Amino acid sequence: MSGFADDRFLDGRVTIRQPTDGFRSGLDAVMLAAAVPAGEGGDALELGAGAGAASLCLAARVSAYTVMGVEIDPALVDLANSNAETNRMDARAHFVAADALHLPQDLKREFAHVFSNPPFHGDEGLAPPDEGRRRALRDEGKLSAWLAAGVRRTVSGGTFTAILRADRLAEALATLPEKGLKIFPLWPKAGEPAKRVVLQLRKGSGAPLALASGLVLHGADGRFTPEADAVLRDGASLALR
Repeated sequence: MSGFADDRFLDGRVTIRQPTDGFRSGLDAVMLAAAVPAGEGGDALELGAGAGAASLCLAARVSAYTVMGVEIDPALVDLANSNAETNRMDARAHFVAADALHLPQDLKREFAHVFSNPPFHGDEGLAPPDEGRRRALRDEGKLSAWLAAGVRRTVSGGTFTAILRADRLAEALATLPEKGLKIFPLWPKAGEPAKRVVLQLRKGSGAPLALASGLVLHGADGRFTPEADAVLRDGASLALR
């Protein structure tokens, strides 16, 4: 990692130091954290935590959570734990170096809530020159394995939440159980196709598959809508309805 930059989330409540040359978390991480149900508490697991942005946004939003983040890059794990200390959340958020698809035995347990922003780009286009960015973006045909790993680590009655590119939805639906699943589109602007979707599975639920109304991110003027701003700045929950 040749350099770092500090990025602020939730209107400055969370500061994340990230590598300037690698993958840098942004809107997706905040939306993912906001979709994890508030008010339930318990322990949460993030698969593919990077520098800790989503985990620390969740910890900032819901004080009842303890969060474990798994990241394959040891340098990012060190950075994420440093970010937890900087934000005074190290008592509730901790990061470990491990492969999300091949977890060590001590992490092969169930969590109340599991969440992930998995690599969801295929082999289209040129590969990013930075190895860390490539690993964070390219799924190498393993998107279904990421989703299945998340479901395995979720306790019955708990939730697994993921944010994906909208055009990968068919692959996700082929992997995830139909019952208990909600699809929540993120619309760039009203009337435009969604580029991202949030998927949330309530494990063991018998509820039918639900397509939610979603969230419009930008108004006609290009600014965030009040609803999106409430999530990105104020730390509001993303109500999946």
